[in-house]
Amino acid sequence: MAKEGPRKKVPKELAVINADNCTGCESCLEVCPVDCIELKKIDRGIVKGTQQWCEIDLERCVGCEVCVHIPGKKTNPYELTVCPWDAIEMVPTENVAVVVAQIGGPPEYIQDNWDRLVGSAQHLAELRGASA
Repeated sequence: MAKEGPRKKVPKELAVINADNCTGCESCLEVCPVDCIELKKIDRGIVKGTQQWCEIDLERCVGCEVCVHIPGKKTNPYELTVCPWDAIEMVPTENVAVVVAQIGGPPEYIQDNWDRLVGSAQHLAELRGASA
């Protein structure tokens, strides 16, 4: 379970999932050490079915990159890529609000959750700028 309370340090980079590339396979969710990834689902009706994707809670992300790749040992230079769809990228915290605003997904979801998604990203960028 993730710690509660204010951050001690704002990461240099945060993970962002492009909802348009994400299939909701939950590979990233299984490896996240701080449980900051959540599966989102929207029922699109009988014809379209259910749309699902994973989303990262930026307030809890520590920037560890484990959702992107699991680093190999020094004796084994190969990395294990976690997301089979290449939907996750590490973004400098100062730029994360711009990237989060363009993550794709259902437009009505983005509109309804704009303050939570982009607002928290902007807040972290401001904190990062103040601590740099």
